[in-house]
Amino acid sequence: MNRIRVTAALIALTVISTLTPAQSAAQATAEVVGSDGLVWGPASPKLPPSAQMAVVFGDPSKPGELYVFRAKLPDGYSVAPHTHPMDEHVTVIQGTMILGFGERRDESAMKELPTGSYVTLPSGVPHFNRMKGETILQFHGIGPYDIEYVDPEDDPTR
Repeated sequence: MNRIRVTAALIALTVISTLTPAQSAAQATAEVVGSDGLVWGPASPKLPPSAQMAVVFGDPSKPGELYVFRAKLPDGYSVAPHTHPMDEHVTVIQGTMILGFGERRDESAMKELPTGSYVTLPSGVPHFNRMKGETILQFHGIGPYDIEYVDPEDDPTR
């Protein structure tokens, strides 16, 4: 009799575990954000002035939460060498991002990433950039999003 109860309990657990993901998926709602629905505002004070930001999904400040945001940057905008405590995923939506790696800016070692390009910047890898033309970048990752300058004097919040 115990064998039958154990078998019945295992079958019940299997059925419940297979239904839960399906129910969760059915309860999830699609989220569509058109470019005309973006709300642009000032970017993080840790970035040089004149950057604008629009959150597309999630909250970049929340630990463990998926986020997507866009940054609108004017021609010539640049960020000094810095790192991030999380992996950074960047897609060039408009314009050109010119990207370099290392703790010191070396313009000769920078590579142009035109519209449509994508780059993954692993946590802790020093990099720097400059924009060519008005550039819109889309960032996504797992929060919290932060930026740490190699030279603390480059941090605009200082």
